[in-house]
Amino acid sequence: MFKDDKQLDDFFGLKSDGKERPKKEGIKETVLKSIGIDKIRLLPKVLSQKERFLVITFLLIVASSLLSLPFTIFYHYTKAMPDYGGSFSEGMVGEPHYINPLLSPNNDVDRDLVSLIYSGLMKYNEEGKLVPDIAKSYEVSSDGLSYTVYLKENAKWHDGIPLTADDVLFTIQTAQNPDYGSSQRINWQGVEIETIDKYTVILKLKNKYAQFLNNLTLNILPQHIWQDIKPVNFSLSDFNLKPIGSGPYKFKKLKKDDTGRIISYELDSNRNFYDGRPYIDHTELKFYNSEDEMINEYNKNSIESMAFVSANSLKKVRFKKRLNIEELKLPRYFGIFFNQNESSILSDKNVRLALNYGTDKKEIINKILNGKGLEVNSPMIGEIFNIADDTKTHDYNPDMAKKILADSGWGNPDDKGILNKTEKAKSKKDKPITEKLTIRLTTPTWSELTNTANLLKEQWSKIGVELIIEVLPPQELEQTRKERGYQMLLFGEILNIDPDPFTLWHSSQKRDPGQNLALYENKSADDLLEKARQTLNPLERMKQYQDFQKLVIKDVPVIFLYNPLYIYAQTKNIKGFDNRIISMPSDRFSNVEKWHINTKRSFK
Repeated sequence: MFKDDKQLDDFFGLKSDGKERPKKEGIKETVLKSIGIDKIRLLPKVLSQKERFLVITFLLIVASSLLSLPFTIFYHYTKAMPDYGGSFSEGMVGEPHYINPLLSPNNDVDRDLVSLIYSGLMKYNEEGKLVPDIAKSYEVSSDGLSYTVYLKENAKWHDGIPLTADDVLFTIQTAQNPDYGSSQRINWQGVEIETIDKYTVILKLKNKYAQFLNNLTLNILPQHIWQDIKPVNFSLSDFNLKPIGSGPYKFKKLKKDDTGRIISYELDSNRNFYDGRPYIDHTELKFYNSEDEMINEYNKNSIESMAFVSANSLKKVRFKKRLNIEELKLPRYFGIFFNQNESSILSDKNVRLALNYGTDKKEIINKILNGKGLEVNSPMIGEIFNIADDTKTHDYNPDMAKKILADSGWGNPDDKGILNKTEKAKSKKDKPITEKLTIRLTTPTWSELTNTANLLKEQWSKIGVELIIEVLPPQELEQTRKERGYQMLLFGEILNIDPDPFTLWHSSQKRDPGQNLALYENKSADDLLEKARQTLNPLERMKQYQDFQKLVIKDVPVIFLYNPLYIYAQTKNIKGFDNRIISMPSDRFSNVEKWHINTKRSFK
């Protein structure tokens, strides 16, 4: 466009004193009229400054609309899709010891790494349902005693060797062999396995087991790596720390501090993963001695996500806007398990009953969990599994607790309000024996549980009970737990999403490696647990579990406390995390290959 009339005059060859000027003026005006410029020229002269501003604004809007039209059309007909690339770091409390599916069940860090590096025949998806993993499909015989599993033919180990039925056979037979010391052995006793071809195995049971598919989540070991390692060296092999698996991520390197402690693991995506290359290329897991140390490192931007943050520690976390605080359901509960063999006081059912009535679970959940938990009143955690709970529970009632203790002969409180009981002398020569209502509670060095123990001490002092708290470090606690050397144990139990409480409550499991921490024994309860295991109909099985939990509550071998939500603090950079219920903490990685950081636009 011409900036002014002078430029127009120059264009048409007009000069102020030229003889040809009138003729050229006529030509100029004719041309301008033909293209409408003569009218446009008048606009600046007839429009006010405000009107000129509005016209210019309108023209800019029209121009920007025309320019943005292609982008609008593109975004309308396309959608954001995951793209490859990116990395993330996650902190967790603990240290790896055995990244080996046959040795890892007692360590959360080991289980986390195993779930990233190894694969099982089955896995839990983001909805908490069992789905095939290495398995392509499976069939169950009509009598429920035979399981035929067909493997995916494109599964490979991280070193490129194909994964076959021989690897499955080797893993299960190794788990069954007591010389290898695997805690998985109990799940595979009495199971026969044979290979039909390179990608087919048959598992045969002696007795029906309704929850057997849960066992197929066992991660598989590579036979060609482990077959020449003798049982005595099984737990000492370098492959326990530098594993070769078939999962979505493969080992890259580990780092140690000056004391030899492992402080981090780096993993790369398995680009040959049978279910498709994971979108995120790289991950680093960092290990800390305590939750406070992990949170401090997050606050210093050393890590992006945190595997678990207890409810009361969330207030210490800065930059919460960078995180998605995922509150996941986990089928576990914490409770106080009574060992009647270690305390004559606890052998009295009335004392155990009074302690139940004297426990305010709601106060514990609100103060210790900041409200992020559910009250538990039965061994089947009805709140998680939607099992009808018509069992009689012992709601908080300190007056009832005092009455029960008084009726049982406990009285004569000392200056601290602690009750005493005097037993009559057995003969004239003997003196009466006075016993103080004092009980010892053992718990691990985990702030959530130590805080719970201290709150219980306050609550029980109001009903005349003196509580002595014994806090033990992990290794010492594990030994005490194995030997059942406690009067009361404040501890947690985890069930499968398809629950089988057999190992937690059957009398055959009173001793290690069984998990019957209350040393509970009831013939009727045993019968129900055995029968439920063989009942394939889920509705009938749940009815048997309802009858079982009624017996447990009646016998009062435990105080059920709470089911805490599993709080996973994940960076907002990650998309695609859809889990809402997990069978165990490591299952938060169940769909890790679908997580993504980068995106691209693709046509719908």
